[in-house]
Amino acid sequence: MANNKISDPSGYRFEDNRAAHTHAYLWRPVTNILSSKNCDKVFELGCGNGAFAFELAAQGYKVTGVDPSNEGIAHANSQLKQSSKRPLLQLGSAYDDLASTYGQFPIVVSLEVVEHVYFPRKYAKCVHDLLEPGGTAIITTPYHGYAKNLALAVSGKLDSHFTALWDHGHIKFWSVKTLKTLFAEQGLRCQKVHRVGRMATFAKSMILEFQK
Repeated sequence: MANNKISDPSGYRFEDNRAAHTHAYLWRPVTNILSSKNCDKVFELGCGNGAFAFELAAQGYKVTGVDPSNEGIAHANSQLKQSSKRPLLQLGSAYDDLASTYGQFPIVVSLEVVEHVYFPRKYAKCVHDLLEPGGTAIITTPYHGYAKNLALAVSGKLDSHFTALWDHGHIKFWSVKTLKTLFAEQGLRCQKVHRVGRMATFAKSMILEFQK
């Protein structure tokens, strides 16, 4: 169980500082994308318990990140004494003026976050504002497409997939088209789409690269 001694008004719960199950199919393709960008400075929007931020720091990236969860940030910063390469991880959310506080970055990474936000346009604007001109946003979210949704319906797995009984769970369900539209409103152009975790038609998640 999570450590209830850590105040967590955001509602998001983290039991510890270990990676979520999604790391098995997200981390490698995301780090491969990062390695192709030839830069070492990254902002992680929604860093959770810091697992991915510490992974990037261990690979030599200078990482700044924020998350609205007190619990997540507390678990993240509990690792600092054990790590020689330390990301800067603090409380914050996409609803804050993060660019004024932290500046702009060549890369913004946000893993499995957009499906949780109540105001996706504020989130997209925050990503835009954090990016340097010409910078790249790497956004991941569970994949939804007609064939996959049909397969979920036929298999009887829609109830569990749509997380209706999960407090603070997924509240938006994005397709490639709708996610492209969201960021196009902010002037961010989609450069590439990757589907990961299974064969493309039934992918677990999608990774979209957007350029400012």
